[in-house]
Amino acid sequence: MPSLRELTIETLTHLKENGQEQLALDAEARTILREWMLAARRGAAQAPVPQASNPPAPTKANTAPRSVEEKLAYLQQRAQNWGPARALGTLRDTMVFATGNPHARLMLVGEAPGYDEERLQEPFVGRAGQKLNQILAAAKLCREELYISNICKFRPSMGPNQGSSNRPPTDAEIAACLPLIMAEIRAIRPTCILCLGGTAAKGLLGTGASVASLRGKWFNCQGTPVRVTYHPSYLLRNDSTTAKRAVWEDFLAIMEQLNLNITPRQRAFFL
Repeated sequence: MPSLRELTIETLTHLKENGQEQLALDAEARTILREWMLAARRGAAQAPVPQASNPPAPTKANTAPRSVEEKLAYLQQRAQNWGPARALGTLRDTMVFATGNPHARLMLVGEAPGYDEERLQEPFVGRAGQKLNQILAAAKLCREELYISNICKFRPSMGPNQGSSNRPPTDAEIAACLPLIMAEIRAIRPTCILCLGGTAAKGLLGTGASVASLRGKWFNCQGTPVRVTYHPSYLLRNDSTTAKRAVWEDFLAIMEQLNLNITPRQRAFFL
């Protein structure tokens, strides 16, 4: 199984390949990365020169590819005690990983667990999740056939008397959990990704731009096409036909990307 260092290095490499030059890190994260770099340099200096005439024989253990299910199970196990997130002290203890089909063509990414998600340990099961289910039903997309996850795997804390109140994750909380969601994407390799809200877009695309300015365009994350739409909770606050049509147009674009049949009636929703 890959180590925490290997997962982190792989994620940073993919971010750099996709053009991201900067990443918000706290002092502890910078210290850890510096120690890894120094250890790698020491190891390179001390390592013996390999003999080209005597290469190690490959074994089944190190050549057999791991299944998607095994990769996700490993990531879920690592996420439970994810050091960078735990070290912040601003996230609650219960980890909420993901739900759905590991072989999904469509991956939905939200921001973080809320009160209901933390209680049931599953993404999008509260009021916003119910709204999402309605949209999926209109698009004839089965929730069980999708893969649904969040940028942040822990509910952001608001203190001991938080109750059912929620807040979006900070930039530091997003950065701490980013290696996990990036590894999920590489494991699943979906046909496309839909970011639900600005926090998901900030994490996957590295932009703080508004959802309104990001809508209607295709982006790229680790080679996967990405679309951005409003978080379902937005429709709980704004029940206008205009808002519903905006979200629906984003889902129509996703359906077209997946080569799904779209009826004239579906195309006319909320017009």
